[in-house]
Amino acid sequence: MKVVLPLSSPTGALADVPDMAREAEASGFDGVSFSEVVSDPILHLTIAAGVTTRVDLLTNIVVAFARTPMTLAVQGRALQDYSGGRLSLGLGSQIKPHIEKRFSMPWSAPAPRMAEFVSAMRAIWESWATGEKLDFRGDFYTHTLMTPMFTPPSEQPAPEVLLAAVGEKMTETVGRVADGILLHPFTTDRYVREVTLPALERGRRAPGAPGGDPEIIASGFVVTGHTEEELAASKTAVRRQIAFYGSTPAYRPVLDLHGLGDLGDELNRLSKAPDDNKWATMGALIDDEILGLFAVEGGPAEAAKALYERSGDVATRYTINNVGVRTPELQREVAKFLQANHPHTDGRSS
Repeated sequence: MKVVLPLSSPTGALADVPDMAREAEASGFDGVSFSEVVSDPILHLTIAAGVTTRVDLLTNIVVAFARTPMTLAVQGRALQDYSGGRLSLGLGSQIKPHIEKRFSMPWSAPAPRMAEFVSAMRAIWESWATGEKLDFRGDFYTHTLMTPMFTPPSEQPAPEVLLAAVGEKMTETVGRVADGILLHPFTTDRYVREVTLPALERGRRAPGAPGGDPEIIASGFVVTGHTEEELAASKTAVRRQIAFYGSTPAYRPVLDLHGLGDLGDELNRLSKAPDDNKWATMGALIDDEILGLFAVEGGPAEAAKALYERSGDVATRYTINNVGVRTPELQREVAKFLQANHPHTDGRSS
């Protein structure tokens, strides 16, 4: 299981990226990642690519439906070539209110739309690489115009494409069209084994699906710290994040599997309240039993061991979830202990 560090800092500034990326590579980690929350992951990873030579570059995630297949094909091709072929392009759909109200982009049938988005992007890359006429015609996207002036060079193979998924339809889509799945932090070991993996396998058996086993990238919650104060702050942050995700109807199947549908209803109701303190109120509904479904807890070594025991036989990569691992120093510490649970046969830990 490879270990990936997030390019996140207390400031979130682009200026912090070079030092963080260099340190991740020098420390022997396998990759760096960035998620589209307050910035575009392509920006951060392009900077990281320029100061490193080995680590993988993972977008976890970039919001596909805020863009078009052509837009992301251009960015992905440029970063893949610039990095020497180290890009893992992780895409997510986001949810309807954000796509329509924050990005002002169309929303419909997310699983079929995502499947077509990936197919269109790959058709564009293939046209650039081979010189064949671009002629992609779908229900959601149409790309039929490409001239030499707008054709970039293709110095590296097209990047691998990973998709984030929670529900069964999107997970089957991952199996049909993508190279791997980005497991949402709002999942549980039981949900992964009873729902996600079977759906992924159904998609993989579909006609035209990629060959080989899909990559599985985990990023489960971690409650950790060295002091009681650090542990308490970490636990509060993770409780609130679980409550935030739990309020989203799209993620309701995870709660339903555990008989927690009523909790989802209550969280959704509270999330719409005008109360400025609603996130704290919602977090308080996540008791220790529910917290334990979604997160591991303990000092850095103990938490890393629990992470590996929970998902080491499933995940091919683990990207440190920084919600409860609140400083870059703690992130590196957890990552090192996680590496120690699974040494490479060549002697380098990973």
